[in-house]
Amino acid sequence: MKTADQVTALIEQVKREQLPASDAAWKVAYACIGWAYVFGAYGEYCDPSNRRSRYSSAHPKIKENCQNFNGNDNIPGNCVGCKWFLGTDGSDQQIHEGRTRFYDCRGYVYWVLHNVLGMWDKCPAGCTTMWGTAGNWKAKGLVKDGVPDDVLVCLFYPDKENPNKMAHIGFGYHGETLECSSGVEYHKTREGKWSHWAIPVCIDGPVPEFHPTIRRGSTGPAVVECQDDLILLGFDLGKTGADGKFGAKTEAAVKAFQATHKDAAGRPLTVDGVVGPATWAAIDLAVSDVTPQPEPGATLYTVTIPHLTWDEAKALTDKYPDAAMTEEGSE
Repeated sequence: MKTADQVTALIEQVKREQLPASDAAWKVAYACIGWAYVFGAYGEYCDPSNRRSRYSSAHPKIKENCQNFNGNDNIPGNCVGCKWFLGTDGSDQQIHEGRTRFYDCRGYVYWVLHNVLGMWDKCPAGCTTMWGTAGNWKAKGLVKDGVPDDVLVCLFYPDKENPNKMAHIGFGYHGETLECSSGVEYHKTREGKWSHWAIPVCIDGPVPEFHPTIRRGSTGPAVVECQDDLILLGFDLGKTGADGKFGAKTEAAVKAFQATHKDAAGRPLTVDGVVGPATWAAIDLAVSDVTPQPEPGATLYTVTIPHLTWDEAKALTDKYPDAAMTEEGSE
């Protein structure tokens, strides 16, 4: 576990090195592993005074988890001995250098994105507000349809009793996750609890090309794109063609495609009728192979014929289908 001062120095380092936004934010978020969870907090120093400022009877652990705030007479009047303090003695200097910070889930995401990439002037009121503010995000989607793992995303899941409210938020990158739940935690693989993803606007560069996973019963533009591609590749979708509805004909065409194509690593595709990342990549590659490349442009010549009337010039160009005329002003 790192101290607050060490993470502050790391923020300055990633800025000097001009790391890509996703890498910079993830690196700093990762450095905060082990720091405490405090409801309503967004990066304050972990000390008794700040814990008292966040205390409410609805969240008693804010008090219970602090050896000073508890009023334990057997503990010295500083943070020495606490698992969230990394100093070595009771001097003021060591207390300062040994401090960590604390957050709740949305405070953690806010603090990292604000301090590393300059996003948000004020900490959003909660996960629902963060998710619902359209200007916060470049793109959004459902985890069940796939997540663009090559860019930093914020992960969400809704309240069980009110699906219109978001209950929790964390970071996702390359399939790994970071969240502030029981303190800041790292998970090597993405857990099934996450339901939504969103790419923050402060992540530089264009939104990566991303195809949602589609299957029988899916509808919408992604289905139309897949159907258009399959038709271009010679697969029969029946009379309805690219209607945006993933039905039996589309599923059969997908399976036929999967049975005759391989993934990027040269392995046979799974013949399941589901268009996920591997099948999308294979379709994109197959389409690029059959799409004719534009021929080099023909050499064009400009011929100037003075003193023609407009009607005469029009009659002349009409004789040559590829000809065009322009009118030059006279002095």
